[in-house]
Amino acid sequence: MSQIINRAVRYEVGGEPFEGQLLYDDAHAHPRPGLLLAPNWMGVSAGAIEIAQRVAQRGYVVFVVDLYGASVRPQNHDEAGAAMMSVKGKPALRQRLQASLATLKAQPGVPLDPNRLAIFGFCFGGHCALELARDGAPLKAAISFHGTLDTANPADAQNIQGAVLVLDGAEDPLVPREQLAGFVAEMSAAGVDWQLTSYGGAAHSFTDPQANVPGKMQYDAKVSRRAFAAMYDLLDEVFA
Repeated sequence: MSQIINRAVRYEVGGEPFEGQLLYDDAHAHPRPGLLLAPNWMGVSAGAIEIAQRVAQRGYVVFVVDLYGASVRPQNHDEAGAAMMSVKGKPALRQRLQASLATLKAQPGVPLDPNRLAIFGFCFGGHCALELARDGAPLKAAISFHGTLDTANPADAQNIQGAVLVLDGAEDPLVPREQLAGFVAEMSAAGVDWQLTSYGGAAHSFTDPQANVPGKMQYDAKVSRRAFAAMYDLLDEVFA
């Protein structure tokens, strides 16, 4: 019978405490792919863990990344924005992402195949997924849902080892449209295996059932379903 293990994992980055969440189905002992889930700007939250549980049920080991530190759990958008801007564009972000990947790989007794790893993320977490790939992490795929596409040094795309999938809302006002052209140029110049899908009519946060600011941040069940299907299709391919 399927049983999803869901437990907190404490780890350190630069001497500071962090706490992510590990989820996997322990009904089978065979090694399976591992996924980092980079959450939106709210960080490790009930919503992020709910997504991780659904993904873990499909046969993945999922680790929800702590982007801010164990003592930082935003309770509102103002706190989330402050936490996000404290690390976005700074070396600490990639350091924290690499530490999360190392923590996932180091978990004892977990049915993980360390040679089949990927990352997916939402909003700020989508940006983080691309940043970890740009940092040369040994990932088979990096998948961004409605995340910004900017980076401090586009030449870092040459470090990307796996496939990249960007799932974008064509009406997203929080991802400047000029970033799409920049992303295409960046990835193409580096010879990356990349895909970019823009969903017509979709705004920011189209995967988040709690998003309800029309024209800005708004859930779209149809687009969310299509976007997750695209992610699973790519994962099936790269992990085959």
